[in-house]
Amino acid sequence: MTDIKGACEPRFAAVRAALAASLDKDDVGASVAVYLDGEPVVDIWGGYADADRSVGWERSTLTCVNSTTKTMTALCALILADRGRLDLSVPVADYWPEFAAAGKESMLVRHVLSHTAGLPTLTGPAAVEDLYDWEKVTAGLAAQAPAWEPGTAAGYHALTFGFLIGEVVRRITGRSLGEFFAEEVAEPLGADFHIGLSAAHDHRVAPLIPPPSLTDEYVAAAPLGPDGAPPETPGAAIRVRDVNSAAWRRAQIPAVNGFGNARSVALVQSVLAGRGAVGGVRLLSPQGCEPAWQEVFRGEDRVLGTPMCWTAGFGRFGSTFGWGGWGGSLVASDPDARMTVAYVMNRMIDRGRQEDNRGMEIVMAAYGGLR
Repeated sequence: MTDIKGACEPRFAAVRAALAASLDKDDVGASVAVYLDGEPVVDIWGGYADADRSVGWERSTLTCVNSTTKTMTALCALILADRGRLDLSVPVADYWPEFAAAGKESMLVRHVLSHTAGLPTLTGPAAVEDLYDWEKVTAGLAAQAPAWEPGTAAGYHALTFGFLIGEVVRRITGRSLGEFFAEEVAEPLGADFHIGLSAAHDHRVAPLIPPPSLTDEYVAAAPLGPDGAPPETPGAAIRVRDVNSAAWRRAQIPAVNGFGNARSVALVQSVLAGRGAVGGVRLLSPQGCEPAWQEVFRGEDRVLGTPMCWTAGFGRFGSTFGWGGWGGSLVASDPDARMTVAYVMNRMIDRGRQEDNRGMEIVMAAYGGLR
């Protein structure tokens, strides 16, 4: 059985066993963290940071968590709302005047956060490199007409979510989403999570490994479910090799290009499970957390092709809320249990070819520790 490093309280031994089993079966390298009442009760990792299994996964190893990044971007919006600088119930154009074009003058901030804005795809970019041009992408979104009346339907905004929320944050604060997150979230918490990764951290990055039998040209052809929807646009499909590039790490694509590990993901999202505070640091008032778990839309998601419940920035699944990333990473928070669970890995699984229960098995094992 794979050697598991780190700390795990005895009552959560099943979490350690689940990670070990996953590393022995499907994973190459991975980390898992569980926070309870704002304190870490599980912080473990194991396996390798490379496909050749020559470099061990260390405590400080980072990897791209893809769409799990959306939970970080949503938290930034909630912080601004809690401070009275952002109103979720007013038009986006109140903060971004150019956005009122093409029938979007009444589109609310809440619509963007809940994937009901009607802008699930980018019509402009023809290559991945175009996504690195923030001004070009956001100008295109400002000019784009919604695919449906905002608020009347939901369709997963795989890439646009980050550009839309990020531009609102930039208009309000004068800072990019990555800068705001670093200064207002990561730094106060001491969280090792980055949206826009500097070269100084490159040596710590575990590249994503494509699913078995596939190459780094792999890109999913269509959304495959809540934690498997690919980050893609009609003209700029994103491949594994793009996500592993230095250009991707330096860019600001706050729906999909966050870098971290399970410890950092769980720490940040514990702010919401802890009703605004974790480890003695308060980022939100208790009331400021409520949009994260209050239902905005329930029904069939037009992009994912599955029933979804969307809150202001998160998917809701029973008493838990959170989201996952292309290939398998995920975070789940439960404010009633005051628990947050995160799983971050480098080996991807294509859910069209193989069932992927790795993250959910970790979550269920964590719930077993509460009994």
